[in-house]
Amino acid sequence: MLEKMFKLKAHGTTVKTEILAGLTTFLAMAYILAVNPSILGAVMDPNGVFIATAIASAVATFFMALIANYPIALSAGLGLNAYFAYTVCLGELSDMGDQAFTVCLTAVLVEGLVFILLSAFKFREQIINGIPHNLKNGISAGIGLFVAFIGLQGAGLVVNSDSTLVDMGDFSTPQVVLALVGFIIIVVLCSLNVPGAVLIGILVTWILGMCAQASGWYVVDENNASLFPNFSQGLVNFSGLKNTAFKFNFSWAASNIIQFIAITFSFLFVDMFDTVGTVIGVADKAGLLDEDGKLPRVGSVFMSDALGTTIGACLGTSTVTSFVESSAGVAAGGRTGLTALTTGVMFLVAMFLSPVFLAIPSFATAPALVYVGMLMITSIKKIEFDGDIADSAGAYMALLMMPLTYSIANGIMFGVLTWVIVKVFERKAKDISPIMWVIFGLFALRIVSLIAKI
Repeated sequence: MLEKMFKLKAHGTTVKTEILAGLTTFLAMAYILAVNPSILGAVMDPNGVFIATAIASAVATFFMALIANYPIALSAGLGLNAYFAYTVCLGELSDMGDQAFTVCLTAVLVEGLVFILLSAFKFREQIINGIPHNLKNGISAGIGLFVAFIGLQGAGLVVNSDSTLVDMGDFSTPQVVLALVGFIIIVVLCSLNVPGAVLIGILVTWILGMCAQASGWYVVDENNASLFPNFSQGLVNFSGLKNTAFKFNFSWAASNIIQFIAITFSFLFVDMFDTVGTVIGVADKAGLLDEDGKLPRVGSVFMSDALGTTIGACLGTSTVTSFVESSAGVAAGGRTGLTALTTGVMFLVAMFLSPVFLAIPSFATAPALVYVGMLMITSIKKIEFDGDIADSAGAYMALLMMPLTYSIANGIMFGVLTWVIVKVFERKAKDISPIMWVIFGLFALRIVSLIAKI
């Protein structure tokens, strides 16, 4: 049955190889089960986020396995969850208090539905091809810096300063020291090609934190929770879902339509290019691209991503997207959807370890964020700074403004506005695609709405 379903012989693989590859992929990306509740937990119920993340990851990965038959796993995307929690909920919508997350979940739902339509009617290629190459790379590198900055804050390595805005943290605290140790562990393990290096780094940092607590160096108080897992409510607790599932706020969206569109578009924009870059990269490594460098059944890949995002919004988590860590499973021999199916099953199994994942502190997940940020910022090498000044300036503004304004959306907005305006003054308006004019118009309206508030 597995042979007929996944065409294993045609792909030159076996059931054993595919299952081992699926386990490898899970180990490489299981850190998201600790990181996502840590980030979204700032504005939502961490337990509900954990269960939602595990189920949404499993379901989306099952779609990829059964619809597209590719060895690609999906989960809540880094960068997008930070934008969800810090930029929107704690920033733009801070006046809504503990209900701000309902607006974000609504935006993620709408983004998922739009993505489904774009995938069904094959508009996605037109949108992707209409965005300048330099701008795409600038956005990717900017997200890397943003994610790394969040990690540094979570570890206390970067702190607030009234005089210089940011400053270096206190090295006498275990959080700062152990986060640095965790980052070195991840880098060293990755250099040795150890499977699950990021997850191992998180777990070792956490274990060292528990040792610090036992020795009295790490002190439990109103600001620092105990690092030891609490099994008093059992191995899995689904009660948190009632605080996250189907928590939508369509009334706010309707009365703040311009702001809501800007939020939704930012989710959609990043999700789309994150998916494209990841899928093409993983497929290339697996030798799944055709002779023209195109990916067969790409529509099924996008549909799997879109369905995962929609289901994730209903359960209560941020945008679900394809994970570059799927390349770890491909390196282990994974070539079909059976690899993804195995990874999806492991996400369901992981639900029964929720006390463990929820006890992992932010300073233990911070090294993973800093490391992933390092991987993402490598896109800066692809930016052509010696070409058209509009291309380089647009990419630069996207890269610069994301971490410095603490917002992926702002980075995209400044990048797009800069690129279009400079192109016009260069008398190269004919180079601006229709989709870029549409995006420019949306962000111009966003600027007008911000000015109107002054």
